[in-house]
Amino acid sequence: MSKTVRIIPRLDIKGPNLVKGIHLEGLRVLGRPESFARHYYESGADELMYMDVVASLYERNSLKEIISRTAREAFIPLSVGGGIRTLEDIKEVLRAGADKVSLNTGAIRNPIFIKEASRKFGSSTIVVSIEAIRQPDGSYLAYTDNGREYCGIEVLGWAKKVEELGAGEIVLTSIDKEGTGTGFDIGLTRMVSEAVSIPVIACGGAGKPDDIARVILEGKADAVAVASVLHYDFIKNGGAAESAQEEGNTEFLKSNKSFSKIKSAGLREIKGLLRSNELECRV
Repeated sequence: MSKTVRIIPRLDIKGPNLVKGIHLEGLRVLGRPESFARHYYESGADELMYMDVVASLYERNSLKEIISRTAREAFIPLSVGGGIRTLEDIKEVLRAGADKVSLNTGAIRNPIFIKEASRKFGSSTIVVSIEAIRQPDGSYLAYTDNGREYCGIEVLGWAKKVEELGAGEIVLTSIDKEGTGTGFDIGLTRMVSEAVSIPVIACGGAGKPDDIARVILEGKADAVAVASVLHYDFIKNGGAAESAQEEGNTEFLKSNKSFSKIKSAGLREIKGLLRSNELECRV
C-alpha cells in the first residue's frame, strides 16, 4: 500500500510577521502569518509549520500568541520550532495550541533532550529539524541558528541518532537550496530517507509543483514543507493585501526578479499534480 504524502505550508516568523528569505537570510516581510495560515487550512493543507527564525539568536520563542490564534481557526496539526530548549518550553508551546515541536539547536547542544522530550510528551510530538549544508567533498554537515552556526556534526549520523533517541519525525532542510526555487536536494533527501524509518519532511528549494512531486518520488520524502510557492501564489491573488498594508512593504514581490525562479501555485494545484503522478494525498 502506498503512503499518503503530506503537504505542509512552512511559515517563517520574525516578530509578528511572516517573512521569507534565500538560504534563510535576507528576510523580507510578507504579511500577517494568521492570514496565510487560515488560507492554507481552508485550501487543504495537511499540517502547518511555524518557525521562529530569530528565536535561537535571542534564545526565546515568541510564537505563543500566534499559535493560540491559529489553533482556534485551523483544525489540523500545528508544528512549532525555534528557541525550544527545555521541557517547560515544550509544555508552554503545546499548551498554547501546538501539536508538535521542532528541535534543532537545543537537540544538538544536548542530544539527551530528545529522549527526555519524547518520553514525556510522546515521540509523535517531537520533531527534529536538521539544517544541512553540502561541503566541498560532497558530505553534509548540520548547522543551527538557521544555517548560521557550524556544529561539525555529519548529517547522516545525526539523523540516525535522533531516531534512536526517540524523535518521531525529521524536518530536513537544505540551506543551499532554501528559497532559491531551483528544486530540492534530491540526493540529500534520499540519503536520509533511506537511512531512517521515521518520516522525513523535505524542506528547501521548491520552485514549482513538479519539484514537490520529484522529491517524493525520487527523494523518498514522506512529506514536503513548502513556503515560497504557496506564499507568492496567495499574494499574487490578492489574499494578503490587507496584511501587507499593516505589516510591511511587499513591493519586491511584484518584480520579475522576485518570481524569476518561482512558479507560484496553490495547494489544490499541487495536490492535483501529485494525484496525477499516482501519489496519494488528502483531498
